[in-house]
Amino acid sequence: MILYPAIDLKDGACVRLRQGEMDQATVFNRDPGAQAKQFSDAGCEWIHVVDLNGAFEGRSVNGAAVDAILAAVDVPVQLGGGIRSVEMVADWLDRGVSRIVLGTVAVKDTDMVIEACRRWPDRVAVGIDARGGFVAVEGWAEQLSLSVFDLAARFENAGVAAIVYTDIDRDGMMQGVNVEATASLAEQTAIPVIASGGIASLQDLRALKARAVIAGAISGRALYDGRLDIGMAVAEMKAV
Repeated sequence: MILYPAIDLKDGACVRLRQGEMDQATVFNRDPGAQAKQFSDAGCEWIHVVDLNGAFEGRSVNGAAVDAILAAVDVPVQLGGGIRSVEMVADWLDRGVSRIVLGTVAVKDTDMVIEACRRWPDRVAVGIDARGGFVAVEGWAEQLSLSVFDLAARFENAGVAAIVYTDIDRDGMMQGVNVEATASLAEQTAIPVIASGGIASLQDLRALKARAVIAGAISGRALYDGRLDIGMAVAEMKAV
């Protein structure tokens, strides 16, 4: 299982939110490139980046910060937040992003996501953010009656590289990851599922790893505030 350290960008800085609320942001580092290098130097194989402003505005906002991250590390970077067209996908892939995560547009323009997957096989992921098993979009501001399973089924044979599944109720709350909900989704789709939201300890990582159907885990706040040691987390993920 792969550990994806998270860099969430708001106004050019690395922050963490509580349950997706933009007014509940804590700034952890004002140098995104340096933060990415710290994760890379610790042995992380990927960096997970989210343009939070972009997620709310529907366009890329923190482009300079993302470029700084790309320049600072050699490991692959996956990027989500505000990417709503094939042209925007192409631009970021050309700029060096290895994988694009499409969230809101996966709900509102499924055909666009399928077209992106066709053009760039294994380089497009779908972000599914949920409260109580139902999808939320537009930076988590809009709650839908669409279930996570129904949304995942839309892309079953589309060539999606991964599903990034975020339990919003757990995100940034340090209450532990929702292992059962994540594993349930992973068991019902052939697409690799990456867990996100609430990962607070090595025990959480071990619980996810024990469910062989889960392909990866994204952690943010726990890494920043020291509850989860990055070196120990990387070693845990690489251990057989």
